Amino acid sequence: MKVVSTINAVQQEVIKQKKVHRSVGFVPTMGALHAGHLNLLRRAKGQTDFVIVSIFVNPKQFNDKEDLSRYPRPLEKDLAKLEESGCDMVFTPSEKEIYPRDFDLDYPLGYLDQIMEGKHRRGHFRGVVTVVNRLFDIVQPDKAFFGEKDYQQLTIIRKMVKDLHLPFIIVPCPIVREPDGLAMSSRNALLSAEQRIHAPLIFKTLKEALHLKDTYTIDQMKKWVMDTINADPELKLEYFEIVDATDLKAVSSWQENKQIIACIAAWAGKIRLIDNLKFSS
Repeated sequence: MKVVSTINAVQQEVIKQKKVHRSVGFVPTMGALHAGHLNLLRRAKGQTDFVIVSIFVNPKQFNDKEDLSRYPRPLEKDLAKLEESGCDMVFTPSEKEIYPRDFDLDYPLGYLDQIMEGKHRRGHFRGVVTVVNRLFDIVQPDKAFFGEKDYQQLTIIRKMVKDLHLPFIIVPCPIVREPDGLAMSSRNALLSAEQRIHAPLIFKTLKEALHLKDTYTIDQMKKWVMDTINADPELKLEYFEIVDATDLKAVSSWQENKQIIACIAAWAGKIRLIDNLKFSS
């Protein structure tokens, strides 16, 4: 496994691979890798010939400096996991390498930046599309792999690739969960022992909501979820939205659309957790 930190090293390797007609898969990460990330790597290895994983904690997508400083950075452990999993190359750039100047992407996010994550994390998606577009430009992959846990992010990136006519495929990958249902996240490592016991209630509530949807209207469902999460002393609901799975626009009845997804964000102390579950109509 090659570990490089410069754009030139990545691009020279990509040119080398493509000269012999080998496809390049790309998995962008911020490190603190868990089984969900490794699942993206496995899927990339199954669909492409040479897989590059980037590890870069992107300051532009944090609207909270404390959250940025708290984000885990276990680089040596990450590299060991990637090597064991058969990664071909790891790109670990510095901030200066990614942003040598005041780089920003002039891409209109529209309403997708005003709802759910965008509403509660101002500027977050501006930072996401900026770094992802920059990494795409560096790596020039044939396929890029993203987890469905960050569903709004996935939706925005797929739209950006389509709108900008970027010549590669975005491959969505299902959420990987702990045995108790908690969606795997780098932030889970920051939970206290007590918070970790209570955090699975988030997914449990989503599953119960799916079973109750024929009983409750959407407004009743939102209230039930809010009451259920907020009744737990370790959790506080930030939002629960039921939206069209394609464009993330709010739906007002279960009959509106066949593809509906429920998206949730909740706080466990200072740790913010997100999850989602697709509902069929």
